[in-house]
Order: sequence, then C-alpha cells, then structure tokens
Amino acid sequence: MSELTSVPVPLPVREPVIVIVLDLAAKAMLLVLLMTAIRYPELGHLEGKGATARAVGYPLMAFAIPAVWFLRYRHRTTFPWLVDLMATLTCFTDTLGNRMDLYDSIRWFDDVMHFVNTGVLTAAFILLTLPPSQTRGRVLERSLAFGVSAALAWEVAEYYAFLSTSGNVDRYADTLGDLTLGSIGSVVAGLVVHWAWEHDRLLTAGPQPLATVLAVDVRPPDDRRPWP
Repeated sequence: MSELTSVPVPLPVREPVIVIVLDLAAKAMLLVLLMTAIRYPELGHLEGKGATARAVGYPLMAFAIPAVWFLRYRHRTTFPWLVDLMATLTCFTDTLGNRMDLYDSIRWFDDVMHFVNTGVLTAAFILLTLPPSQTRGRVLERSLAFGVSAALAWEVAEYYAFLSTSGNVDRYADTLGDLTLGSIGSVVAGLVVHWAWEHDRLLTAGPQPLATVLAVDVRPPDDRRPWP
C-alpha cells in the first residue's frame, strides 16, 4: 500500500542572472568599502559621519533579507533577488558616495540620495509585502507608511550616530527637507511599482510561493522510514 506526501518545489520562475550577479557584487563591494572606511576613515571620507555605525548597520541591513528568508521562508518561497539587490544598493551607494567625496563636493548630491534611496527602499518593501493585484490607493498607503517611517528613522540615526561624533549641528540642519524628499521619493516609488504591475512588469519580483506536489511512497510497509 502506497502513501502520499507533499513536497515543495520551485515554480518555473527564473531570476535574471545579471540581478543575482549584481546583488552578490554589491554586497561584496559594500563590505570592502566599509572595512576600508573603518581602517582609514579619512580615505572613506567618513570622519565624523558615524563610520562605526555604518559598519555595523549597513551589513545588518544588506543581509537581513537573506537571513530572514533562510531561517523562516526558504521552504515556502523563492528568494527575492531583485528586492535584496535594491536593499543592498541603498547601503552601497551611500557608502560609495562618501568614498568618492560626492556629499561634500556636490551640494545637491545629498538631496538626490534622500529622494532616490528612500524610493528604492520603499519599492523593495512594496514588492516584498504586497501582491501585484493591489489597488493604487493601497500601494500608495503602504508607500507613505514605510517611506516616511524610513526617512524619519534615518534622520534620528543620523542625529545620534553622526552628531555625537562630529558635534556639528549645522551640518544636518536640513532635516525637514530630507524628510520631504524621502516622502516624495516613496510616493514616486509606489506609483512606479503599481504602473509596472499594471503593465505586467515585476509580477514575480517578490518572493513566490513554492508549488506543492504529491509524491507516492511505494516502499513496502516494513521498509518505510521517515523521509529525510
């Protein structure tokens, strides 16, 4: 007599190889930049800018999705490579911008980063937590909830991590402007993601559930042992 058991298998959804390569490369380069900044703060242009806080926080953020997926979801969903790449890029571009001294040499670079990085993080969060069938209003609601919260969290972290080391209050006096740019970026991100879904784009960018198939156990009853 045979028995049936369910076995999760991946759906036929393939992530572009370039996304996987970029994700892994961004993580590796982020770690190199952060280690360099810790060892030589003047080379990374992170003196008085919370180099230690970045060295701890950015790897945690860049590896949060892989860790959570591996511990809780690897038997239930596919890995969201694009979402993970987007989260990693926000850390990498900020670190690279400091390494190239763009924040101090280009006056508007900080504004662009607040707008773009908050938008990219918001888009990643939407792809990670909402299905493509959601309405525009629902997407915008989550975009604002996450984007404004993320922008506020960054400003608080910036104040305590950066000002505590530099003591330069004037350097971060544009908090309201940064919050506004981050909020606008989150709204734009929500509209872009919803537009992409309406045009059949990014439909499988988020984690996809694993299909469940039935396997038949045809071994004799006396020879049956639990599946490995």
